[in-house]
Amino acid sequence: MDTVKARKHMVDSQVRPNDVTDIGLQAAMGNVPRERFVPANRRALAYVEQDVPLFEGRHLLKARDFAKLIDAANVQPGDLILDVGCGYGYSSAVLAQIGGVVVALEESQEVVDKASSLFSAFSIDNAVSVQGPLAEGYAKQAPFDVIVVAGGVEEGLDQLFSQLKEDVGRLVTIKMHDRVGTATLFTRSGTAYGERRLFEAHPAETIPAFRKKQQFQF
Repeated sequence: MDTVKARKHMVDSQVRPNDVTDIGLQAAMGNVPRERFVPANRRALAYVEQDVPLFEGRHLLKARDFAKLIDAANVQPGDLILDVGCGYGYSSAVLAQIGGVVVALEESQEVVDKASSLFSAFSIDNAVSVQGPLAEGYAKQAPFDVIVVAGGVEEGLDQLFSQLKEDVGRLVTIKMHDRVGTATLFTRSGTAYGERRLFEAHPAETIPAFRKKQQFQF
């Protein structure tokens, strides 16, 4: 597979036609070798229009949904970004090209190490991979200009909201309700929070750390 042509085709057919107007984001997605951030046996799926399985409970969001989500976050060159559930680091690699410093958060040390090795391999010096529970965020580096949760969530965002900058911090994710997803932009201004629905999305599954807790019933 000619991955350079595959990336160009992905941007031309899945990103640009879907109201993603940020030229820097388009360029970043055209530059980052998406196939290197998925398991070797799934590289053939890297550029198709579907979520790509990474490991148990986790997928790499399809290019169209990811691009629209990041475009809505309005990432600026100096922004401090928390990438929650970065997987093997694709989303962080893209964000590192358009933002300032990216903190890439994952729960498994093995996954953290894999992301770190890929950042090193591609000389991505402004992204750092860290380990910790996803729903707890990364308070020691807070507050963040932007927080990205590139997958489905049902609940558990409260600690992430508290780690947004008070001066218009932004959080983007896909809110799930009865298996229907709505990409959503949350903003913080002082103690006030805003919420704006963006577009309908259908992620392969809800990120386990953000699933609703089962209620015990008699």
